[in-house]
Amino acid sequence: MKKIFYSCILVLLNLVAYANTNTQTIRGKIVDAQSQYPISFATVQVLNTSPVIGTISDENGYFKMENVPIGRQSLKFTFVGYEELVMPNLLLTSGKEVVLEVKMEESVRMMEDLVITASEQNKNELMNDMATVSARTFNVEETQRYAGSRNDPARMATNFAGVSGANDGRNDIIIRGNSPSGLLWRLEGLDIPNPNHFAALGTTGGPVSILNNNLLSDSDFFTGAFPSMYGNAVSGVFDLQMRNGNNEQHEFLGQIGFNGLELGAEGPFSKNGRSSYLVNYRYSVPAIFQELGLNAGTGSAVPFFQDLSFKLNFPTKKGRFSMFGIGGLSNIDLLGSETTAEEASEDLYGNLDMNIYNFSNTGVVGASYMHFLNKNTYWNNTLAWSSTYNGNKIDTVLRDQDLNVLRVAEYIDNEFTQTKYTYNSTLNTKLNAKNTLTAGIIADLYQMDLLRVLTWQGETTELALNEVDYQGNTMLWQGYISWQHKFSRKLLMNAGIHYQNLSLNQASEVFEPRLGLKYQLNEANSLSLAYGRHSQMQGLQVYFVETRTGDGTTVQTNRNLGFTTSDHYVLAYDWNIGPSLRLKAEAYYQNIGNVPVTSRPSHFSMLNAGADFFLPDEDSLVNDGTGYNQGVELTLEKFFNKSYYFLFTASLFDSKYTGSDGIERNTVFNGNYVLNGLFGKEWKVGKKNNVIAVDMKFTTAGNRRYIPVDLEASRAAGYAVYRDDLAFENRFSDYLRADLKLTYRREHKRHTEEFVLDIQNVTNNENIFMQRYNNITGTIGNTYQLGIWPLFQYRILF
Repeated sequence: MKKIFYSCILVLLNLVAYANTNTQTIRGKIVDAQSQYPISFATVQVLNTSPVIGTISDENGYFKMENVPIGRQSLKFTFVGYEELVMPNLLLTSGKEVVLEVKMEESVRMMEDLVITASEQNKNELMNDMATVSARTFNVEETQRYAGSRNDPARMATNFAGVSGANDGRNDIIIRGNSPSGLLWRLEGLDIPNPNHFAALGTTGGPVSILNNNLLSDSDFFTGAFPSMYGNAVSGVFDLQMRNGNNEQHEFLGQIGFNGLELGAEGPFSKNGRSSYLVNYRYSVPAIFQELGLNAGTGSAVPFFQDLSFKLNFPTKKGRFSMFGIGGLSNIDLLGSETTAEEASEDLYGNLDMNIYNFSNTGVVGASYMHFLNKNTYWNNTLAWSSTYNGNKIDTVLRDQDLNVLRVAEYIDNEFTQTKYTYNSTLNTKLNAKNTLTAGIIADLYQMDLLRVLTWQGETTELALNEVDYQGNTMLWQGYISWQHKFSRKLLMNAGIHYQNLSLNQASEVFEPRLGLKYQLNEANSLSLAYGRHSQMQGLQVYFVETRTGDGTTVQTNRNLGFTTSDHYVLAYDWNIGPSLRLKAEAYYQNIGNVPVTSRPSHFSMLNAGADFFLPDEDSLVNDGTGYNQGVELTLEKFFNKSYYFLFTASLFDSKYTGSDGIERNTVFNGNYVLNGLFGKEWKVGKKNNVIAVDMKFTTAGNRRYIPVDLEASRAAGYAVYRDDLAFENRFSDYLRADLKLTYRREHKRHTEEFVLDIQNVTNNENIFMQRYNNITGTIGNTYQLGIWPLFQYRILF
């Protein structure tokens, strides 16, 4: 009886202890939005709590509030001479502290006329203050929340206006009809190579991202007319920031799901300092199953991948020093010789007639030091190393009429290594409340080892194709200056110029003006106008394609290609309908010039590069092609508030190009429209702030365009022959997909658990991926994208 009594007492004590620890800590640092200098003695308050929870920042801008109830909380920040800021609906869980970096805007009004009103932080407020139009900020919670995103920032971005994501197999970002190769990836201020597993040099997508959303902080995404600190891109910019690790206590993460089995840790290096570490490692789940002798459900094509991400942060007396890095290894074998005809028809990547061996390694390591010269000026310097190694070997599988394998012949052998050494220097000075200047230089030294050998061997025919065989280096120089001027609280200007030069040839040098104006009609409505010239070099392997001459020698006929250029014009209207409801409309026009096309008349254009897994290997290219993109976009968004959110986007666009044959055609990416609808709702369960969430997504879009197969000519030739005269006239049937995501988040005394079921393509709609000609049967068949696909994820924070 005594044992039962003492057991009951122990249970009650545990319950009391749980009740007393059902809180969390919020802390962080408050800085000036333009100068990044700490704001001392600012007031911080948790809204709608009784008794009131609040504090003030110390002399270094740091603040801390303990015992804040878990769940959704909103914070208000105030300081004399600055615009009041509200950060709504921050998620507090038992397993992780909330650590913030808060940026406050100095008011441009005279103090005697100053009337402070609360300004709720939303997606209008960008991490980059120099942006005017076609930009949106996002946070890590959105990459985790949106149905169908697979915790991938790139897939999450396809929900935004102007972005098409009608591809289940790759996370290519197609912006306003541009090639995905026109996108710039930037991490911690550093231009990085394609951050995806199973990637190819010169492309920007892949099936699985190396970037780990658990390590990201608030970041920006640009779809046009971006500021002058960004260069070598013609479509958009993904500017990602990694958060700092917790510098006061050690925290851990475990997760298993589609993106792999991962473990994460963060914490302080010492109890008395403010330095911190943040690290995460991930390994593919199918590879684990394979190594355990279990069936991974992917047949013989088992994707092996692993990645590591980290950031080390060391605050100094007058700035901060940090080190960061990401790295990924991946390989997969798609063996047509071991695939049945039925399996091949359902495979997005494989082919019955090919054995494909694909492997890619990507690594980025950087060190950065930001030093405050004074409270209004900082100087940031970054040194970095990045490298990409892509290997791809394709063998032709020759079969008889009964589909029996006769033999396997070599077809393609690609081995591309690109290493880059980068120095990036930025000087930022806030002259006063109205004027901020930013200037910088970026120097990239590329070292290349590029090898491509292509031969096609049939039973009686051998055909030599273009090759690449180059070892060497080149430099890409970039420089920029940006000026932000606030004429008044209503009128703002962002102006700048960007310069870049590729030392490989004399044709690659360009100055690019940028200008943006924003006029605040009233507290809720604004108009913006922006122009920018943007240029991009070609994928480096394109310059070194070798053309074989009649005497057997080779010539690099693409060596003197210049930059592709794009002039962006954007008009935007923003209406903040309510504290958490926003309507945005944009109209744009892009005029594209200096596009590489063949010197002989053809439909080919580099504007269509990126539609396949590799850049084209065309030779004898000249910068004589043109193109244009035009369209309108509409976004209606309710940011998460009162336990629900929604996002509706509509994009209508037209994307055209002209090749060397002088005929205007649709680009392969001209889907003409994209419609997205997202909705999510949370419900509290019980008294422990457990949560059930339902998120839904609906997407319909114009599918990719294609070149039809000439059936009779293909049968006569024994391989696929295409109707180039009908290039990109037709689209595959419209893309249609619905996703449903169910989440249960459970709060414990010292940790948080999360169970997720993400059912992708819940209606099992058949979306065409591509057409294929079968030279065995002499027929044309469709390969379809993913059918209904349930993904399970479990995550624990402690």
